[in-house]
Amino acid sequence: MTIHKEGYTSIALCILFIFVLNAGIQFYFPQAYVLKWVIYILSFLLFIIILQFFRSPSLRIATDETKVLCPADGKVVVIEETEETEFLKDRRIQLSVFMSPINVHVNRNPIAGVVKYFKYHPGKYLVAWHPKSSTENERTTIVIENHLGVPVLFRQIAGALARRIVWYVKQGDEVEQGQQFGFIKFGSRVDLFLPLGSKINVSIGEVVKGGRTILAELPAVVEPVKATVATEA
Repeated sequence: MTIHKEGYTSIALCILFIFVLNAGIQFYFPQAYVLKWVIYILSFLLFIIILQFFRSPSLRIATDETKVLCPADGKVVVIEETEETEFLKDRRIQLSVFMSPINVHVNRNPIAGVVKYFKYHPGKYLVAWHPKSSTENERTTIVIENHLGVPVLFRQIAGALARRIVWYVKQGDEVEQGQQFGFIKFGSRVDLFLPLGSKINVSIGEVVKGGRTILAELPAVVEPVKATVATEA
């Protein structure tokens, strides 16, 4: 288990805060032994919580072009047929994974292929399970087309606590399945839009693991998407 690079600044600020807090208690209340021990315990718990937010387990990824890997740790909260209106503009199966603050926050590519589309959307910070969070919250939209010509669209979506989305891909990149494509600080959700005909292997409420759980199996033939140039909103 290692600490993700996105956590270095937050952990350093946490250590600084704990140092200043404990030094202040020691200086202003030198005889308040009970208070000092309470602060020591709370400081330790805070440090452990921040560490676990940014843990990054090492995984051995089993790749398969016909399968969709889970992009994040969490719980399946949506499986439904819907219209994807941003880029693919067709009927899709939406599958959403909610990430709680205790989950690993690393995001991984669900399939391998070429990034056909990328766009960052500034937005609101509604709670992640709000029906409009997928279209109104701060988010990224990414489309990867695999080598069989099958496109999958997915989104990182910020929530009430997650105020920073980080991504490592851009349009035109060749990416590997299971490779890290981003990070959402302190949880939120990831939406996937899969082709109709995909075989879904999970159910609502199921706990899933990023890079390990196989969410779905893709259909053999899907009309490929055309690359477009993303423009800023």
